[in-house]
Amino acid sequence: MQKTQQLYEGKAKKVFRTDDPDLYIVDYKDDATAFDGKKKGQIAGKGVVNNRMSNLLMQYLSRQYGIPTHFVEELSDRETVVKRVEIVPLEVIVRNVAAGSFSKRFGVEEGTKLLQPTLEFCLKDDALGDPMINESHILALGKATKQELDTIADITMKVNEGLIAFFKEIGIDLIDFKIEFGRLPDGSIILADEISPDTCRLWDSETHEKLDKDRFRRDMGNVEEAYAEVFKRLGL
Repeated sequence: MQKTQQLYEGKAKKVFRTDDPDLYIVDYKDDATAFDGKKKGQIAGKGVVNNRMSNLLMQYLSRQYGIPTHFVEELSDRETVVKRVEIVPLEVIVRNVAAGSFSKRFGVEEGTKLLQPTLEFCLKDDALGDPMINESHILALGKATKQELDTIADITMKVNEGLIAFFKEIGIDLIDFKIEFGRLPDGSIILADEISPDTCRLWDSETHEKLDKDRFRRDMGNVEEAYAEVFKRLGL
């Protein structure tokens, strides 16, 4: 399979057309950003961790929970073939434990276990700072249909269930995560983008040490070591 044209370069990935019109190649970078791109840096080896971890988890969720994903084939440590989709312009967030912006917004101490998983949507728009958006707004703006939102919510809760169980087995608590969805040409909704320490808050189950991008956001140090620790526990 050959790359034919670079379609997009984002904060963490490049996306290329291929000689198959239904398939793209995603190339993961070591670049790191936070606070809507205001903070920039590099995390050595991050692209490898994020690529291989995403692929492992996508295959696990498909196999164990029947979740449709964009994953097709891992080409190398940094490159993966994925299905061509139109990304639904929403960030879909699940929170199991209060942390980050949730703690600030609601005055809840970080680390407080929530009584139930919470589902949030943010509009994917860097210029607007990815603002929170509710279902009524989404329908009014035509960003997704009611049927699509119902499908997204159902898949997202299955993803949460699966990831909690998966990470528990390797001594990690899933605090929260962000995922994205895509539309196939026939309109089907599938899980897309990535699942990685960039998009999940992952804490050691015993020590509560942060093993994710918060170490970069908050200048906590040992960022590469945290990503490498997750990578090691995954057996990759």
